Amino acid sequence: MLDAKPAYTPLSTNISFTSDGELYSDPTHYRSIVGALQYLTITRPDISYAVNQVSQFLHAPTRTHFQEVKRILRYIKGTLAFGISFTKPSDPSLIGFSDADWARCLETRRSTYGFSIFLGGNLVSWSAKKQPTVSRSSCQSEYRAMANTSAEIMWITHLLQELHALPLVRPTILCDNRSALFLTQNPISHKRIKHLELDYHFIRELVSSGKLHTRFIPSNLQVADIFTKSLPRPQFEFFRKQLRLGPPPS
Repeated sequence: MLDAKPAYTPLSTNISFTSDGELYSDPTHYRSIVGALQYLTITRPDISYAVNQVSQFLHAPTRTHFQEVKRILRYIKGTLAFGISFTKPSDPSLIGFSDADWARCLETRRSTYGFSIFLGGNLVSWSAKKQPTVSRSSCQSEYRAMANTSAEIMWITHLLQELHALPLVRPTILCDNRSALFLTQNPISHKRIKHLELDYHFIRELVSSGKLHTRFIPSNLQVADIFTKSLPRPQFEFFRKQLRLGPPPS
């Protein structure tokens, strides 16, 4: 890989991962590389989605999976100096971006969800995971993603409260699904979300008590998109910049 050409994105655009195909000849080698990449996601949120995808086939990787692992390495080669930048905030507000890609997995039809949480404009928490259950609609997958984002925001809120640094403005979650947003603000439970009842009441109580605010954001500004799908280069670089991830200032 020393002479490999750097890649502009960690994954091929719109790639779909399946277990079909010729098995890779050295699965131990595959697991070793992916294991090392998992540690790298602690400081490199831009590869979180890619690493999450290739990690799902550790038991039986194919040659296609290994090609995508090599692409991640090529991307890292071209962005070795990249890191998250932190600045002193003028407005210490807490904002979370929540998103889900409904039925992303072609084999289990489970959705992939992701979130990014900013404190005063600085990225402090992020995640890219597959949901443990199948959602029957995009609204359900988005709402479950919002519940996970809400739980993370509440944990950060309690931590800031203990540090006597709690922002005066209530935290906000930004979501690009209007149906999911409607559920957070509608006091009447609907029969379509009976199986989401725990998540529904959890977010509803936070919103009604004034501890959380939910707001719509257009999909082209949804930063959490970078944690739920492989994106074309322009979109990927735009969202990466929004995460304040880049080369050190000269």
